[in-house]
Amino acid sequence: MKQEETLILIPKVEKYIEYMINIIIKLPRTEKFNIGNEYKLSMYRILKNAIYINKVGNNKEIENILGYLNKIDAELVLERIYLRIMLKNRWIDEKKFKISMELIYEIGRIVGGLIKYYAKNNKK
Repeated sequence: MKQEETLILIPKVEKYIEYMINIIIKLPRTEKFNIGNEYKLSMYRILKNAIYINKVGNNKEIENILGYLNKIDAELVLERIYLRIMLKNRWIDEKKFKISMELIYEIGRIVGGLIKYYAKNNKK
């Protein structure tokens, strides 16, 4: 399960980043360099942690994998907050908000499944 699931995560994150970059480019100038930059950095941290998970790969380092998964989960929560701020300030429309949230939830479901899997296999 772990290698196949992890490999699924990386293309999903890449798709999400591509979609969000197009939204960030269209933000108002002042916000593009403030919240837009923070959002981009957060997305890249998610991708970096997903790649680390893929590299770690063996069951001897389950604690490390769980740590990376928890970091990804925390970044997703942060990005949901950023999106709500963008919607509230009308920097993005409702349709883009919903699509972005669906992409985040899809990644979140994968991450949640991986956390459950590794947490279950970490019990001694």
